[in-house]
Amino acid sequence: MIMTCFKTKIYLPFLLAVLAITVFFSCESVLDVSSPNKFVQFSKDTLTFDTVFTTIGSATSKIMVYNNQRKDIVIENIRLSGGKNSPFRINVDGSKDDNHSFSDITIKAKDSLYIFVEINIDPNNNDNPVLVQDSIVFTTNNINKRVVLEAFGQDVEILKGKVIRVDTTLNSNKPYLIYDSLKVIKDVSLTLHAGTKIYFHNNASLLVYGNLKVDGTFENPVEIKGDRLDKAMFDTPIPYKYIAGQWGGVFLLSKTGNHILNNLNISSGYVGLYFYNEDRNYKPYLEINNCKIHNFLVYNLIAVNGDLRVTNSEITNSGSYTVYLSGGKHEFYHCTIANFYSNSSGRPNNRDNTPAVMLMDLNKVLPMETIFKNCIISGTSSNEFILASKFREQYKGEFSHTYIKRSEADSLPIFNEIRWWDKNDTTFVNNRYDYKDGQYFNFVPDSISPARGIADPAISTQFPIDLNGKSRLEDGEPDAGAYEWYPKSN
Repeated sequence: MIMTCFKTKIYLPFLLAVLAITVFFSCESVLDVSSPNKFVQFSKDTLTFDTVFTTIGSATSKIMVYNNQRKDIVIENIRLSGGKNSPFRINVDGSKDDNHSFSDITIKAKDSLYIFVEINIDPNNNDNPVLVQDSIVFTTNNINKRVVLEAFGQDVEILKGKVIRVDTTLNSNKPYLIYDSLKVIKDVSLTLHAGTKIYFHNNASLLVYGNLKVDGTFENPVEIKGDRLDKAMFDTPIPYKYIAGQWGGVFLLSKTGNHILNNLNISSGYVGLYFYNEDRNYKPYLEINNCKIHNFLVYNLIAVNGDLRVTNSEITNSGSYTVYLSGGKHEFYHCTIANFYSNSSGRPNNRDNTPAVMLMDLNKVLPMETIFKNCIISGTSSNEFILASKFREQYKGEFSHTYIKRSEADSLPIFNEIRWWDKNDTTFVNNRYDYKDGQYFNFVPDSISPARGIADPAISTQFPIDLNGKSRLEDGEPDAGAYEWYPKSN
């Protein structure tokens, strides 16, 4: 008992001192921050905007500032280094300031702070993108912490409701931004020079009542797409360039039109190429060579009452028909037509029940003839090819050395040397998109693809270079479709 009392007398003052210190600090509501580096964390140390069109401005992005401590933190000052002259603008937790400077910002314990950032860049009189930088500076006790802001400003030529009334060539010096559609009148030709980039605003389209010529090359293709260069804020941010329905489409509406499209990459609108003629007394012509027509909300390629020739091209992913043919002669050589629209991440992308390729032979259309050689027709449906005709046995066509996904083989004599689908087939390197995993569609044949080595070499010699610029004749057994498999394709 004596020993116990002795120990109590020794430790009691010490315990009381510890208790007093604990009470003192628990009553202090604000942490004494000697350095914001130690106590404040940021969602990113560099905020990078995608290319921003000068004078147009960007979408809003954000930075999160986290206080992971058990006490409130006060940041003495948050400001833009460039001040009021900066092309960037910041909004700190809902507050704005003309000088972009904010004082005594409190972040509650275990809480966070939103900083919203926008940018508007003045024209730079330069054809190429120009890097613009600034930083957000966080200051406490004369110690600074920075988050870098950067963007590429691109001068752009804006066309609003433009009507082309004389033969016109758009060059590749600066991109074009289209509002309220671009229209080409009857008997007038629009030519797009190699490397030209055209961005269409929401619902804007290219309406061609004359002729369209695209002079892209392998090295400098022509690009047509939507004008949203930022990311859509779903559960996982998805670049808008991967989201269909960003703009209208290209409508080729002349009954006498003569359209030649070489090395065109077109993507992510409502409709890709809508080639349509109401007058059966005429037959317009559309030629598509070395093109990519990818990711459309409704259709990729519609051809009604016109002659169509497509070579060495990829036509992929749509909410409805990927290729719809009705009236006229249609030729496809070394083309990949595939619809894996439903295999996209980030936003519901459900295609309807239509096939990737539909041949619709109706009484109201011109006589039809269809040729598919050395092609791939595939997708997520069990039937990606349908020939709808009252007189299928008399249909004029030729299908050979082609892979076709269809639950049952077609016995018509127009089908020769066809590799029909098998449920165990692995057709492409990658037939899905997962932004979280950094995967995107790759329609090169897989190493074990049934499309490998089935092409007719006599046809392949006419198109010796595939859509990736590689020889399809090197191994003597060319693959069907627009791409040749190589060991490094994966």
